[in-house]
Amino acid sequence: MSPPDGNGAAPVPPPAKSVYRSVSTGLPRRLRSVLALDDFEPAARRKLPRPLFGYIAGAAETNSSLKDNRGVFGEWAFRPRYLVDVSRRSMVTSLFGRECSAPFGIAPMGISAMMAYRGDLVLARAARDANIPMIMSGSSLVPLEEVVREAPDSWFQAYLPGEPARIAALVDRVAAAGFRTLVLTVDVTTMGNRENNVRSGFSTPLKPTLRLAWDGAIRPRWLWDTMFRTLRHHGMPHFENSYATRGAPIIARNVERDFGARDHLNWSHLAQIRQRWKGKLVVKGILHGEDARRVHEEGVDGVIVSNHGGRQLDGAISAFRALPEVKSAAGDMVVMMDGGIRRGSDVLKAMALGADFVFVGRPFLYAAAVGAEAGVRHGIEILSSEVDRNLALLGVQRPDEVGMHHLVRVGGVPPM
Repeated sequence: MSPPDGNGAAPVPPPAKSVYRSVSTGLPRRLRSVLALDDFEPAARRKLPRPLFGYIAGAAETNSSLKDNRGVFGEWAFRPRYLVDVSRRSMVTSLFGRECSAPFGIAPMGISAMMAYRGDLVLARAARDANIPMIMSGSSLVPLEEVVREAPDSWFQAYLPGEPARIAALVDRVAAAGFRTLVLTVDVTTMGNRENNVRSGFSTPLKPTLRLAWDGAIRPRWLWDTMFRTLRHHGMPHFENSYATRGAPIIARNVERDFGARDHLNWSHLAQIRQRWKGKLVVKGILHGEDARRVHEEGVDGVIVSNHGGRQLDGAISAFRALPEVKSAAGDMVVMMDGGIRRGSDVLKAMALGADFVFVGRPFLYAAAVGAEAGVRHGIEILSSEVDRNLALLGVQRPDEVGMHHLVRVGGVPPM
């Protein structure tokens, strides 16, 4: 207890440390008009070639799951409490024993190094400096060993086939590199029907055509900042981390990418991974309570509730809708989610429904494309500011204090 001041009154506690920053202070000119995460998307559209932007922006078939990932947040409204002293509020959130500076991290996103020069390193460094986790994608073009050297707290996300020898080899490589958290994505038994990729001219690998050359030529800033720099310093990018050995180049006329026997992946392979991997194991892509219960029985440490950003099964339930059921079935596992989060209010609504932590994907990749590390740092600061502000306006001190009693369905009644 602080002693009273000379007039006998208790001193006023210092105000909470502000995380806000003027958009014009210390920012590159191209970032000064970015006031929200959604502002990165049109800026990235202007910089990236059409196939690359289409790869990030689109989803599967009619995009119904992608749309619902965003729309579902509007079905809930906050019930704030006032006259609460929130001057000592904090966004610090514990995750697997690590004290993170915010309750969100960066989701795994493939071929990031085509969107920004050394894109995986850009995302990892920004996350490291902000003290939040970044999950490196198995569909990345920078060797995983380079990323973990730069950002030792990064996680690695794997797409694994139902082939025990290939599973063992990649798990051993990830462990030898120094990663401590492995994320197994389970919702890619086959590739989603991504018609938007066909329409925009995207494929993996990219096929060299006059159209592709034209799409790159009319985006000279991307061509110079990203493609020419990559070719000059590192040669043609390859899929470096799909398996234990190097994969296909990103641009090739006759080479096909090896997706392995992913439709063979089953519970026995998860058991193999759990036995072999000694660090934290997370399963990503869970949308059903029974799967969460079974994952818990296999000794998994956490799940990420996710529909892959709407990029796999079109019409799949949004992670936000699936969250309460998964949370109820998850036992003592850490429950995380991704999908559709764009605002601090989205982060806190997800936590109210049961998420221990959330991940954000597309906006941070757009930010990397537009502004490299400065862009990603700016995006992190924007979202952090929104979370901090909304904690104060809700009348709570920490993200883990937000609960169902802070929410009401729009047009409905408060949940019991």
